[in-house]
Amino acid sequence: MNHLRRLTTPTPLLSTRRYLLTSHYPHLPPLTLSLHRLLSATAASPSPKPFAVEEYLVSTCGLTRAQALKASKQLAHLRSPSKPDAVIAFLSALGLARPDIAALVAADPRFLCASVEKTLAPRITELSDLGLSRAQIARLVPLARTAFRSSTLGHSLGFWLPVMGSFEKVLTFLRLKCNILGSDIEKVIKPNMALLQQYGIHVGNFPNSFLPVVMTRPPEHVQAAMARISKFGFRQDSGMFAIALEVFAIHSQEKIDEKIRTLEMFGWSQDDVLMTVRKMPHLLNMSKERLQRNLEFLARDVGLEIPYIAQRPVLVMYSLDRRLVPRHHLIKILNAKGLLSDKFDLYSAFALSEKKFLDRFIHPYEHMVPGLAGAYASSCAGKAPHGLTI
Repeated sequence: MNHLRRLTTPTPLLSTRRYLLTSHYPHLPPLTLSLHRLLSATAASPSPKPFAVEEYLVSTCGLTRAQALKASKQLAHLRSPSKPDAVIAFLSALGLARPDIAALVAADPRFLCASVEKTLAPRITELSDLGLSRAQIARLVPLARTAFRSSTLGHSLGFWLPVMGSFEKVLTFLRLKCNILGSDIEKVIKPNMALLQQYGIHVGNFPNSFLPVVMTRPPEHVQAAMARISKFGFRQDSGMFAIALEVFAIHSQEKIDEKIRTLEMFGWSQDDVLMTVRKMPHLLNMSKERLQRNLEFLARDVGLEIPYIAQRPVLVMYSLDRRLVPRHHLIKILNAKGLLSDKFDLYSAFALSEKKFLDRFIHPYEHMVPGLAGAYASSCAGKAPHGLTI
């Protein structure tokens, strides 16, 4: 008889959970209801089968088989779906769609192990106190990922909102996988911000920059980047200084040196390198392989001299397959047919926008060179031109 009473009496845990959610988080009624129903159903009908984590990630969370296999390694300790079910109910009640939940779990599998009552629901309260709506919070969760489970989330977001100027700008940097919400405000962000301000750099003055990414780097790394930039002769009061800082602070010194050695390998003098980096610091963002391929094409196939390229470093950054090769092939065809003047500057052909390039080098000659437009389109698509040769 006592055994029967125990089976039919509601468990204190479920009653406590319901009380906590309804009394402390009244602004989340759909979430509370879904969670309580889920917990009740889980307690009433426990699964007798062993919990298959990988299968659960595929069928319930929407991960691909490959994603589930990778994520399951971090969830091997789970013995039942009760906690993941509660988290999924929480996210669904908050308004996250299935693809958003799948992306979140794939990026941060241990999110499924978070306590709804002790970890996730309190974050909602903190963010609501900052003035965020439920819809905004729902957009933040898949991007914040691990940071959303941290007790410092409210403090971090409260710091960044006035710095960025808007919630949308915060989301922009989170989409770039910038760990602004997970970085230590006191030990990392504020020292870096103070250092930047010494050089006259204020993050709010560069709305489209990657400076927030720089601010998440170790302060000693940012200090070293400042010293290296000064050696390249950037003026501290110029906008280019801030752009150079993005490059030098985001990449390691070894990576920067590797790109410079690649330029030198192609015969660039120290003056050529300095000129190029001052004009186009972003060139050092390119991978070594892409940098080498583009340099080889411009020097070997196009026949450009190093000083010419160094004065126009944007040439090196253009897409080889979608811009440099197709346009170079078309210019060779027009030259071979004597349709371009001797004063023609090859740089203009590469630098023009696509529309202006078509208006300048395709449309005026289509009647004289049948198939010209088709050959160019095929070349841009990575296909061999249709019968047009030089």
